[in-house]
Amino acid sequence: MNDDIQPEGSAEHEYDHGALGDAEYAEFMELAAEEGFDIEDVEGAIEAAGHGPLPVLAVVGRPNVGKSTLVNRIIGRREAVVEDKPGVTRDRVTYEAEWAGRRFKVVDTGGWEQDVLGIDASVAAQAEYAIEAADAVVFVVDAKVGATDTDEAVVRLLRKAGKPVVLCANKVDGPSGEADAAYLWSLGLGEPHPVSALHGRGTGDMLDAVLEVLPDAPRETFGGSGIGGPRRIALIGRPNVGKSSLLNKVAGEERVVVNELAGTTRDPVDELIELGGVTWKFVDTAGIRKRVHLQQGADYYASLRTAAAVEKAEVAVILIDASENISVQDQRIVTMAVEAGRAMVIAYNKWDTLDEERRYYLEREIETELGQVAWAPRVNVSARTGRHMEKLVPAIETALAGWETRVPTGRLNAFLGELVSAHPHPIRGGKQPRILFGTQAGTKPPRFVLFASGFIEAGYRRFIERRLREEFGFDGTPIHISVRVREKRGSKKK
Repeated sequence: MNDDIQPEGSAEHEYDHGALGDAEYAEFMELAAEEGFDIEDVEGAIEAAGHGPLPVLAVVGRPNVGKSTLVNRIIGRREAVVEDKPGVTRDRVTYEAEWAGRRFKVVDTGGWEQDVLGIDASVAAQAEYAIEAADAVVFVVDAKVGATDTDEAVVRLLRKAGKPVVLCANKVDGPSGEADAAYLWSLGLGEPHPVSALHGRGTGDMLDAVLEVLPDAPRETFGGSGIGGPRRIALIGRPNVGKSSLLNKVAGEERVVVNELAGTTRDPVDELIELGGVTWKFVDTAGIRKRVHLQQGADYYASLRTAAAVEKAEVAVILIDASENISVQDQRIVTMAVEAGRAMVIAYNKWDTLDEERRYYLEREIETELGQVAWAPRVNVSARTGRHMEKLVPAIETALAGWETRVPTGRLNAFLGELVSAHPHPIRGGKQPRILFGTQAGTKPPRFVLFASGFIEAGYRRFIERRLREEFGFDGTPIHISVRVREKRGSKKK
């Protein structure tokens, strides 16, 4: 996970030190000044890289009110698939966004088949899943159509959840449509914000309202047995890989009752289970069942439910059916956990059913299909027999330790200096960019900011990440590397 940090816009922004202490921060800023970096840019880079878990904004509403269009407008790029018909399945449902210097995650709940179990049931279920994981909600209503019975059903869910809500009256393309938006006061959710997600009209004012109700960080604090309570483990995977069986096996009793109808009933509350003398909170994602004639809808529900569970967890235990080929859906779930920045363990279930030939081919599949997460601890288990269940807790503890690891700035820069000397960046266009210095600005997951004399290619960034893992460990955690390039003197925009 690598990206370039964009400069912050405001000189009056209040910066923090990320994971750096005061003395380390002051020493680092002196180094940055000596190398010719703008102090304000460096402060912004450290703050951006040092953020903790981001607050989550859910965008909910009935089909075809413009949710995906609004999500694309919020994130500033076209990623959520937009079509005129419901039932469009997307690989991702969670995106990162920024507005007025505040960063947050957006959960898109559009695109599910509207008549799978009746429109009210399907929309209510997907809204309930998204709202559960959200810190605030944007409720999108088609201002041209007005409030429908389905909208009223979602309103009842929102009131029951008690989350802050911003009412978005979409498809208001001009002043004449604002009268239609005014009718939505009748929903009882406060002021309707007239918006045209397609053209961008009014979205800035709506996002200003969102920032007023969105917390700076999620309500729950990550941590051990202190302020955050028990460590939270999401048990995730595609349908029918044995999540319920595994949870019941580690609990030593039948804790999870599975409803075969996807989307009709929310799963039981998260389970507190004692393993290895420690109490863990398992965020259960069991209960999603794929039925052939509901394939698109069930797959989308599974993705949405998985995203909600991952957002609530610290560690994602990804369950994969070892008796079947590693699927595209397995890879999507792995990618979802990596992009969410959670610690990760991969558990290959039904291991006791494999013969030698299947084990051989499975190892080849793991190398080719999941090679990008070779750093994740692996356990081969059987949820049916309990085989190797004792290995699950040590793997989780290893992943958490890597997730929370921080390398002091001095040690990191000594490592970077040796690395750059031994393996310099390839020359491109007659120039050889160099990593000048860096710092680890955050943990959970580890986030590094590297400052360079020129653009650093993706391949060299991957090389740095690989060497960081070899030197410092980071087992079981994604690593986020951001690069800030030194601007030429006098080129900074006024």
